[in-house]
Amino acid sequence: MIDVKMHLDPIGIQNVIYEFNECSTQEKAKARVFFCKHINEMLRFEYLDITNPNILQNHLKEIFNHQKEVILPNCRDEWRILRFQDFKKVNEYNSTLFRMCSQLKYYGHKVTDEDVLEKT
Repeated sequence: MIDVKMHLDPIGIQNVIYEFNECSTQEKAKARVFFCKHINEMLRFEYLDITNPNILQNHLKEIFNHQKEVILPNCRDEWRILRFQDFKKVNEYNSTLFRMCSQLKYYGHKVTDEDVLEKT
């Protein structure tokens, strides 16, 4: 749900997704419009009656916030089998290496400089 926070921040309504916020009705309406534009059409109809963006965010978190449990094991497996020899170009390898480092860090797995050096 970090993406939601990053998108609401530039339009100045990031506080609407927090409990006990003191946001205006207009700010909450902007957030609802944002959510409606960015969620699946079927979910949009399912949550049509929820007017509080905080409650909507919490419902969506319950459904979708299991990414770490799903993606982290795959990232670890990819990291384990990553080999320089499998790439034709150095920049392709570097790109993959840094993408994987970012994903692992994002999902809470510590990647040290030694780990990266070992892969090169």
